[in-house]
Amino acid sequence: MEKTSKIIGVIPARYGSSRFPGKILAKIDGIPMIQRVYEQAQKASVLEELYVAVDDERVQQCVEDFGGKAVMTDPDFKSGTDRIAWVVNDIPADIVVNIQGDQPLIHPKMIDDAVLPMIDNQQILMSTLKTQIPEEDFQDPGIVKVVVDENDFALYFSRSLIPYPREHYDLKVYEHIGTYVYRKDFLMKIANMPQTNLEKIESLEQLRVLEKGYDILVVEPEIDNLRIHGMSVDTRQDLEKAEQLLKQLQ
Repeated sequence: MEKTSKIIGVIPARYGSSRFPGKILAKIDGIPMIQRVYEQAQKASVLEELYVAVDDERVQQCVEDFGGKAVMTDPDFKSGTDRIAWVVNDIPADIVVNIQGDQPLIHPKMIDDAVLPMIDNQQILMSTLKTQIPEEDFQDPGIVKVVVDENDFALYFSRSLIPYPREHYDLKVYEHIGTYVYRKDFLMKIANMPQTNLEKIESLEQLRVLEKGYDILVVEPEIDNLRIHGMSVDTRQDLEKAEQLLKQLQ
Protein backbone atom coordinates (compact mmCIF):
# COMPACT_ATOMS: atom_id res chain seq x y z
CA MET A 1 0.00 0.00 0.00
CA GLU A 2 1.28 3.48 -0.83
CA LYS A 3 2.08 5.51 2.26
CA THR A 4 0.37 8.93 2.31
CA SER A 5 0.92 9.99 5.94
CA LYS A 6 4.09 11.59 7.25
CA ILE A 7 5.32 9.40 10.08
CA ILE A 8 7.99 10.37 12.59
CA GLY A 9 9.48 8.54 15.53
CA VAL A 10 10.51 10.05 18.86
CA ILE A 11 12.55 8.29 21.53
CA PRO A 12 12.11 9.81 25.00
CA ALA A 13 15.54 9.57 26.65
CA ARG A 14 15.32 10.82 30.22
CA TYR A 15 18.65 10.72 32.07
CA GLY A 16 17.15 10.41 35.54
CA SER A 17 15.79 7.06 36.72
CA SER A 18 14.89 6.17 40.29
CA ARG A 19 16.17 2.60 39.98
CA PHE A 20 19.00 3.12 37.50
CA PRO A 21 20.18 6.74 37.02
CA GLY A 22 21.82 7.36 33.66
CA LYS A 23 20.68 4.00 32.29
CA ILE A 24 20.04 5.53 28.89
CA LEU A 25 23.82 5.90 28.44
CA ALA A 26 24.73 2.50 29.90
CA LYS A 27 26.68 0.41 27.42
CA ILE A 28 25.49 -2.91 26.08
CA ASP A 29 28.36 -4.79 24.47
CA GLY A 30 30.23 -1.49 24.19
CA ILE A 31 27.43 0.59 22.65
CA PRO A 32 25.23 3.05 24.62
CA MET A 33 21.67 1.84 25.08
CA ILE A 34 20.16 4.90 23.41
CA GLN A 35 22.33 4.31 20.34
CA ARG A 36 21.13 0.71 20.09
CA VAL A 37 17.50 1.84 20.28
CA TYR A 38 18.05 4.58 17.68
CA GLU A 39 19.83 2.32 15.21
CA GLN A 40 17.17 -0.38 15.51
CA ALA A 41 14.36 2.17 15.06
CA GLN A 42 16.08 3.56 11.96
CA LYS A 43 15.56 0.18 10.29
CA ALA A 44 11.76 0.51 10.47
CA SER A 45 10.38 1.01 6.98
CA VAL A 46 7.57 3.41 7.98
CA LEU A 47 9.59 6.16 9.66
CA GLU A 48 10.60 9.24 7.69
CA GLU A 49 12.30 11.08 10.55
CA LEU A 50 13.61 10.02 13.95
CA TYR A 51 14.35 12.21 16.98
CA VAL A 52 15.59 11.66 20.53
CA ALA A 53 13.88 13.79 23.19
CA VAL A 54 16.63 14.44 25.75
CA ASP A 55 16.72 16.30 29.06
CA ASP A 56 20.45 16.25 29.79
CA GLU A 57 23.48 17.55 27.91
CA ARG A 58 25.30 14.23 28.37
CA VAL A 59 22.56 12.40 26.50
CA GLN A 60 22.40 15.11 23.85
CA GLN A 61 26.16 14.82 23.28
CA CYS A 62 25.96 11.03 23.02
CA VAL A 63 23.16 11.19 20.46
CA GLU A 64 24.96 13.80 18.36
CA ASP A 65 28.19 11.81 18.54
CA PHE A 66 26.58 8.81 16.84
CA GLY A 67 24.81 11.01 14.28
CA GLY A 68 21.31 11.10 15.76
CA LYS A 69 18.94 14.06 16.02
CA ALA A 70 18.59 15.22 19.63
CA VAL A 71 16.02 17.74 20.86
CA MET A 72 16.52 19.21 24.35
CA THR A 73 13.36 19.23 26.49
CA ASP A 74 12.40 20.41 29.95
CA PRO A 75 13.69 17.93 32.60
CA ASP A 76 10.55 18.63 34.66
CA PHE A 77 8.16 17.00 32.16
CA LYS A 78 6.23 14.36 34.08
CA SER A 79 5.94 11.78 31.32
CA GLY A 80 7.29 10.60 28.01
CA THR A 81 4.00 11.62 26.39
CA ASP A 82 4.50 15.22 27.52
CA ARG A 83 8.08 15.18 26.26
CA ILE A 84 7.11 13.79 22.85
CA ALA A 85 4.20 16.20 22.43
CA TRP A 86 6.52 19.13 23.07
CA VAL A 87 9.06 17.86 20.53
CA VAL A 88 6.57 17.29 17.71
CA ASN A 89 4.47 20.42 18.31
CA ASP A 90 6.16 22.37 15.51
CA ILE A 91 7.16 19.41 13.32
CA PRO A 92 4.84 18.64 10.40
CA ALA A 93 3.61 15.06 10.88
CA ASP A 94 0.46 12.98 10.68
CA ILE A 95 1.51 10.02 12.82
CA VAL A 96 3.94 9.97 15.75
CA VAL A 97 5.60 6.85 17.16
CA ASN A 98 6.73 6.77 20.80
CA ILE A 99 9.72 4.39 20.90
CA GLN A 100 10.89 3.52 24.39
CA GLY A 101 14.50 4.52 25.04
CA ASP A 102 15.08 1.59 27.39
CA GLN A 103 14.23 -1.18 24.90
CA PRO A 104 17.64 -1.78 23.30
CA LEU A 105 16.60 -5.01 21.57
CA ILE A 106 13.54 -3.56 19.83
CA HIS A 107 12.82 -5.13 16.45
CA PRO A 108 12.06 -2.67 13.62
CA LYS A 109 9.06 -4.78 12.60
CA MET A 110 7.48 -3.96 15.96
CA ILE A 111 7.33 -0.32 14.86
CA ASP A 112 6.09 -1.16 11.37
CA ASP A 113 3.37 -3.50 12.66
CA ALA A 114 2.10 -0.92 15.15
CA VAL A 115 1.92 1.80 12.48
CA LEU A 116 0.52 0.00 9.44
CA PRO A 117 -3.08 -0.44 10.74
CA MET A 118 -3.26 3.32 11.26
CA ILE A 119 -2.22 3.93 7.68
CA ASP A 120 -4.92 1.54 6.50
CA ASN A 121 -7.66 2.88 8.78
CA GLN A 122 -7.91 6.62 9.38
CA GLN A 123 -10.39 6.05 12.21
CA ILE A 124 -7.75 4.52 14.49
CA LEU A 125 -6.35 7.22 16.76
CA MET A 126 -3.78 5.19 18.68
CA SER A 127 -2.15 1.76 18.68
CA THR A 128 0.26 -0.29 20.75
CA LEU A 129 1.60 -3.86 21.07
CA LYS A 130 1.13 -7.06 23.06
CA THR A 131 2.63 -10.53 23.39
CA GLN A 132 1.57 -13.68 25.23
CA ILE A 133 3.35 -14.49 28.51
CA PRO A 134 3.93 -17.78 30.40
CA GLU A 135 2.12 -18.68 33.61
CA GLU A 136 5.12 -17.97 35.83
CA ASP A 137 4.79 -14.27 34.96
CA PHE A 138 1.04 -13.95 35.57
CA GLN A 139 1.38 -12.45 39.05
CA ASP A 140 4.34 -10.12 38.38
CA PRO A 141 3.16 -6.50 38.89
CA GLY A 142 6.16 -5.29 36.91
CA ILE A 143 4.60 -6.84 33.80
CA VAL A 144 1.68 -4.77 32.55
CA LYS A 145 -1.14 -6.95 31.21
CA VAL A 146 -3.74 -6.05 28.60
CA VAL A 147 -7.10 -7.51 27.59
CA VAL A 148 -8.77 -6.70 24.27
CA ASP A 149 -12.17 -7.01 22.64
CA GLU A 150 -13.00 -9.10 19.57
CA ASN A 151 -11.63 -6.37 17.31
CA ASP A 152 -8.32 -6.09 19.20
CA PHE A 153 -9.12 -2.82 20.90
CA ALA A 154 -7.98 -2.53 24.51
CA LEU A 155 -10.53 -3.12 27.26
CA TYR A 156 -8.10 -2.55 30.12
CA PHE A 157 -4.43 -2.46 31.12
CA SER A 158 -3.36 -3.57 34.59
CA ARG A 159 -0.44 -4.61 36.76
CA SER A 160 -2.74 -7.28 38.17
CA LEU A 161 -3.62 -10.55 36.45
CA ILE A 162 -6.32 -9.98 33.83
CA PRO A 163 -8.48 -11.83 33.06
CA TYR A 164 -8.78 -13.57 36.43
CA PRO A 165 -9.50 -17.31 36.00
CA ARG A 166 -12.32 -17.99 38.47
CA GLU A 167 -12.44 -21.55 37.18
CA HIS A 168 -9.82 -23.55 35.31
CA TYR A 169 -9.41 -22.44 31.72
CA ASP A 170 -6.72 -22.63 29.10
CA LEU A 171 -5.81 -19.08 30.04
CA LYS A 172 -3.98 -16.74 27.67
CA VAL A 173 -2.47 -13.66 29.27
CA TYR A 174 -0.85 -10.86 27.29
CA GLU A 175 1.87 -8.44 28.24
CA HIS A 176 1.61 -4.88 27.00
CA ILE A 177 4.72 -3.75 25.11
CA GLY A 178 5.05 0.02 25.37
CA THR A 179 5.56 1.10 21.78
CA TYR A 180 2.81 3.68 21.10
CA VAL A 181 1.56 5.18 17.86
CA TYR A 182 -0.64 8.28 17.79
CA ARG A 183 -2.21 10.55 15.25
CA LYS A 184 -0.43 13.79 16.00
CA ASP A 185 -3.56 15.80 16.76
CA PHE A 186 -4.72 13.07 19.17
CA LEU A 187 -1.32 13.02 20.88
CA MET A 188 -1.54 16.76 21.48
CA LYS A 189 -5.06 16.31 22.83
CA ILE A 190 -4.25 13.62 25.38
CA ALA A 191 -1.06 15.39 26.47
CA ASN A 192 -3.25 18.30 27.54
CA MET A 193 -5.72 16.12 29.46
CA PRO A 194 -5.42 15.97 33.26
CA GLN A 195 -4.46 12.66 34.83
CA THR A 196 -7.38 10.32 35.46
CA ASN A 197 -8.22 8.21 38.48
CA LEU A 198 -7.32 4.76 37.13
CA GLU A 199 -4.17 6.16 35.56
CA LYS A 200 -3.03 7.37 38.97
CA ILE A 201 -3.98 4.13 40.75
CA GLU A 202 -2.17 1.82 38.32
CA SER A 203 0.49 4.37 37.31
CA LEU A 204 -0.26 3.63 33.65
CA GLU A 205 -0.61 6.59 31.28
CA GLN A 206 -2.51 4.65 28.63
CA LEU A 207 -5.48 4.30 30.99
CA ARG A 208 -6.13 8.02 30.56
CA VAL A 209 -7.10 7.31 26.95
CA LEU A 210 -9.54 4.54 27.91
CA GLU A 211 -11.03 6.50 30.79
CA LYS A 212 -11.75 9.38 28.44
CA GLY A 213 -13.64 7.02 26.14
CA TYR A 214 -11.16 6.58 23.28
CA ASP A 215 -9.98 3.33 21.68
CA ILE A 216 -6.47 1.89 21.53
CA LEU A 217 -5.75 -0.82 18.93
CA VAL A 218 -3.48 -3.55 20.31
CA VAL A 219 -1.38 -5.43 17.74
CA GLU A 220 0.48 -8.71 18.25
CA PRO A 221 3.44 -8.72 15.83
CA GLU A 222 4.48 -12.04 14.31
CA ILE A 223 8.10 -11.89 15.42
CA ASP A 224 10.24 -14.66 16.89
CA ASN A 225 11.41 -13.93 20.45
CA LEU A 226 9.03 -10.98 20.73
CA ARG A 227 9.32 -10.84 24.52
CA ILE A 228 13.08 -10.52 24.20
CA HIS A 229 12.80 -7.71 21.66
CA GLY A 230 10.27 -5.92 23.86
CA MET A 231 12.15 -6.18 27.16
CA SER A 232 12.82 -2.96 29.07
CA VAL A 233 15.99 -2.22 31.00
CA ASP A 234 15.01 -0.87 34.43
CA THR A 235 17.86 -2.13 36.61
CA ARG A 236 21.53 -3.06 36.34
CA GLN A 237 20.44 -6.70 36.42
CA ASP A 238 18.24 -6.03 33.38
CA LEU A 239 21.25 -4.49 31.65
CA GLU A 240 23.28 -7.65 32.19
CA LYS A 241 20.36 -9.75 30.95
CA ALA A 242 20.01 -7.57 27.83
CA GLU A 243 23.68 -8.08 27.02
CA GLN A 244 23.29 -11.85 27.33
CA LEU A 245 20.15 -11.84 25.18
CA LEU A 246 21.84 -9.69 22.55
CA LYS A 247 24.53 -12.31 22.18
CA GLN A 248 21.87 -15.01 21.81
CA LEU A 249 20.11 -13.06 19.09
CA GLN A 250 23.36 -12.44 17.25
